[in-house]
Amino acid sequence: MRSYRGMSPLTTLVSAVADLTRPPVESLDIDGIHRERAGVRPRGRVASLLLGRVDPTVGITYGTAPARDDHEIPLRIYRPRALRDARTDVPVVLWFHGGGWVWGNLVDYDSLCTLIAARVGAVVVSVDYRMAPEHRAPRAALDCVDATTWVAASGDVLRADTRRMAVAGDSAGGNLAAVVAQVMRDHAMTNLRHQALIYPATDLTMASPSLEEHADAPVLTRRSVDAFRDHYLSPGADPRDPLVSPLWGDLRDLPPALVQTADVDPIRDDGIRYAAALEAAGVRTRLTNYLGVPHGFASFPGASPLGRQQRAELVTELSRALTGRLP
Repeated sequence: MRSYRGMSPLTTLVSAVADLTRPPVESLDIDGIHRERAGVRPRGRVASLLLGRVDPTVGITYGTAPARDDHEIPLRIYRPRALRDARTDVPVVLWFHGGGWVWGNLVDYDSLCTLIAARVGAVVVSVDYRMAPEHRAPRAALDCVDATTWVAASGDVLRADTRRMAVAGDSAGGNLAAVVAQVMRDHAMTNLRHQALIYPATDLTMASPSLEEHADAPVLTRRSVDAFRDHYLSPGADPRDPLVSPLWGDLRDLPPALVQTADVDPIRDDGIRYAAALEAAGVRTRLTNYLGVPHGFASFPGASPLGRQQRAELVTELSRALTGRLP
């Protein structure tokens, strides 16, 4: 039985609706996973109050980036309309969506990506990496690395200053952002100025105590965490490989980090442990644990004042790192 204790009435209601409207991943076969991927969140006035509005001052276009195996990685690109096409001095934020490496889509993040683009004054590039179980690890990570590498070399195409870049993502996307930051560092690419990790999965050895503390949490349970991991990792794969578990990588000389965690979340301690490890490695790190909210709360900013606070903190940290000013 899932526990909603400690959450506000509205957050409890939203969590219960999320539990009822999306079946747990462990209950689905591949056809069910495909159906879930094809669904998008509703739009409209009422939905915008809960999910956040899509900022009309931001234009949305499309592109692709080449992967190392000749696959073309789809990109959804956000640029504030106020930034005239001739301007090339705007920074870039790479966004990697959540969904346990199994589902999720770019459209559902229009609200957050347009907010980042408008408030930071940046081009946001959202990456449609390939997902499991059809494409197991490290394919998603490699797609994100390849997309980031292409963006870093394509300032003229994007009309942006790709010397000032950040990576960001939520949940599985936070995992991928952390991995990309490590790989970019290993390749001596100094473009990254910041990494923003929203309730990231960082340790697929499943060693975080919160997995047991919040095993029956709303939105995400321990059983679902196990199922997502089993879809993503190939049988016999090493869960300590830094391409899947960034906590086990070399954390020295990484860009400054914002780590945001949800307190009622089985993978809360993945983020807390990663923030502590970054600090121990000498990386400037800001950790914020949001109390009384479950995994995924950042996608429902209207459900709690903490959702709006989370977004404000995110754009503030990205603005400070990429532009040297506050939004």
